[in-house]
Amino acid sequence: MKLISYKKVQLEKVTMEGAKGANIRWLISDKDKAPNFAMRMFEVVPGGFTPYHSHSWEHENFIVEGTGVLVTEDGELPFKPGDVIYVDPHMKHNYKNTGDTTLKFLCLIPIEKPVKQVKKNINPFASGRANNC
Repeated sequence: MKLISYKKVQLEKVTMEGAKGANIRWLISDKDKAPNFAMRMFEVVPGGFTPYHSHSWEHENFIVEGTGVLVTEDGELPFKPGDVIYVDPHMKHNYKNTGDTTLKFLCLIPIEKPVKQVKKNINPFASGRANNC
């Protein structure tokens, strides 16, 4: 279990290429032993934006403060506090702050689990012959 003010979670700079004035707080993650989802809060300064990118998982967002636009290949979609956003897997996107205050939004994503190596079951009889018999 975890109960903490979001303000006490470290605010880190988004270092991915293409970001400007974007910061992130990992509110809940695998470090908290969350097995399935990570909850992050992005804080984007006026005029700032997250990188324009895509990935194999969905985003689920809740806009807490500020105004902005979701940029996709289909154009810009404006949003405001209280709005929810679902971004499809593989959809190119970024978030731009179009207001004059810090944009804050929650972003939930699945936790990436390590791929398990599967041992091949080598059956010496699979070819019909074993040990040259």
